[in-house]
Amino acid sequence: MIVRILGEGQFRVDDEAAAKLTVLDKDLDAAVSATDEPAFATALGVAVTLVKAVGTPVADDEFVTADYILPFTDATVAEVRKLLADGTIPGDSIGLP
Repeated sequence: MIVRILGEGQFRVDDEAAAKLTVLDKDLDAAVSATDEPAFATALGVAVTLVKAVGTPVADDEFVTADYILPFTDATVAEVRKLLADGTIPGDSIGLP
């Protein structure tokens, strides 16, 4: 699976990490829905740390479509709502369609 962290690039992650991201996606969605900035920041931090720890960076000259998109590491709930509204992050959730 390919994960894009906005502003930081793309990473290949294995199925185990993808499963963990799916769980974290629910936490991120709930935090955005509740406008819970602390919970959002925590879940986003865990997701970004996971991707960077276990992911392999995709080369800059390699063009692949991301399966999962995480917002900027310091994004706020309001910024994520805007990214969702303008289609930068597809769908009505943070992660997997």
